[in-house]
Amino acid sequence: MNKQNWAGKIIGAFLGFLSGGPIGLFIGVLVGNAFDQMYARQASPSGQRGASQNAFFRVTFLVMGQLAKSDGRVSEQEIEQARFIMDQMGLNEEQRLEAISYFNEGKSPHLDLQKELQHFMRAVGHRGSLIQMFLEILLSMAYADGQLSLQEKYILDRVCRTLGVSALQFEVIHNRVRASQEQFRGRFNDQFQQSGNELKVAYGVLGVSENATDAELKKAYRRLMSQHHPDKLVAKGLPEEMMRIAKEKTQEIQTAYDKIKKSRK
Repeated sequence: MNKQNWAGKIIGAFLGFLSGGPIGLFIGVLVGNAFDQMYARQASPSGQRGASQNAFFRVTFLVMGQLAKSDGRVSEQEIEQARFIMDQMGLNEEQRLEAISYFNEGKSPHLDLQKELQHFMRAVGHRGSLIQMFLEILLSMAYADGQLSLQEKYILDRVCRTLGVSALQFEVIHNRVRASQEQFRGRFNDQFQQSGNELKVAYGVLGVSENATDAELKKAYRRLMSQHHPDKLVAKGLPEEMMRIAKEKTQEIQTAYDKIKKSRK
């Protein structure tokens, strides 16, 4: 055990003994132990997170690593995507090292994915919004090279089966993420923006057809905004570090909705 983890007990025991003899020593140890536990939580990069937040953070980077390595090698695009996600989270140096450690662990062929996912499920429960965010992050990683490989599909299928996500639910999330990826790439492509693709992608981001009524459009928009609301997600167990990603998701949804509304006027 780290010496820092004993400092509070030793000091507490010494002061307690001086002031109260054997009984004071016992009380001092208890108080010192509480101090040591508080110190350990503050010193740890993940110490400020709850159990569900720790599980979310860990399993996200584990599965990202497994997806990246699924075809035998980790491409430059996948490394860049992992860095991009870390930048989106605004991770400090300690948190970044923690994320990299999990990512590298996930690349190991000996990773027990089923065990990790079951632990994640026990920690977060059946919180649909968290599981949806988890899948969205994984899909953005899988599409780092522009396509979804058979190996990546197999891993995502295992994830969905373990977490109780139906094929239909996954396909809805998949289609929206794919549309979001196209929207992101389209921001830097004038030809894309000048074509009719931009509006088509906006409908894809909201998960509705171009024939949807105004009422259906608004319902889909409000549901997605509620599901991706950063404060609600953090309250349900999303790590604070991932709040920036949730905010960007809501911005994507808002942008798509505004484009469609403008086109309908």
